[in-house]
Amino acid sequence: MSSPFSLAGKTAIVTGANTGIGQAIAVSLAEAGADIAAVGRTAPTETGELVKQTGRRFVSISADLSSTEPVARIVSETVSALDHADILVNNAGIIRRADAVDFTEEDWDAVIDTNLKSVFFLSQAFAKHCFANSQKGKIVQIASLLSFQGGIRVPSYAAAKSGLAGITRAMANEWAAKRVNVNAIAPGYIETNNTEALRADPQRSRDILARIPAGRWGDPKDIGGAAAFLASTAADYIHGAIIPVDGGWLAR
Repeated sequence: MSSPFSLAGKTAIVTGANTGIGQAIAVSLAEAGADIAAVGRTAPTETGELVKQTGRRFVSISADLSSTEPVARIVSETVSALDHADILVNNAGIIRRADAVDFTEEDWDAVIDTNLKSVFFLSQAFAKHCFANSQKGKIVQIASLLSFQGGIRVPSYAAAKSGLAGITRAMANEWAAKRVNVNAIAPGYIETNNTEALRADPQRSRDILARIPAGRWGDPKDIGGAAAFLASTAADYIHGAIIPVDGGWLAR
């Protein structure tokens, strides 16, 4: 009997998979048995090597998700290279920091376009593929603690991640009966490029660690296991959930 946690025979699209959380997710899904299509602006060379070490197939798809231009071809290129597409992980994202009173329209649009608009339309394209082929699908969005909180000096990021929680629920409401699961993971404070500025600020870093019951910053691998679970048949009855993986931050 196969494990309900196995992803053998599945193909996963992972955006922003060249480093950090995206790389850890791609490797975790591959370790569970999935082939990987890594999508991003930068060649995910290291990720490709790590995935291939698991014995799974890997393809890199060059795409700039600051616009919706590449959305239509991402799914088709994945199917062309790896035969099918069963899982979508929307991880790609950017952040801009400034006081709300000084925040520019350019920075607002850049974050909303990448972190929310492109995520919605790539999810839509993936769902259309699933419906057209009468197949099950799993969509995993990478939300944030700022899907629940306001943050400091990141108003567009907070808006995008709050919006992402909303569209996760909205899509789940429409697509659950059509066998496409839509859920999200809300990472806590993880050691990635996006949190480098926070970790470099001694006072902010101390304040953050003081609130985390686990007593440490998260590792990108901490997110990988949650993604593999939500992508598996073990999570077939989970729809519209936003699951914090935060060391207990929100429980504090």
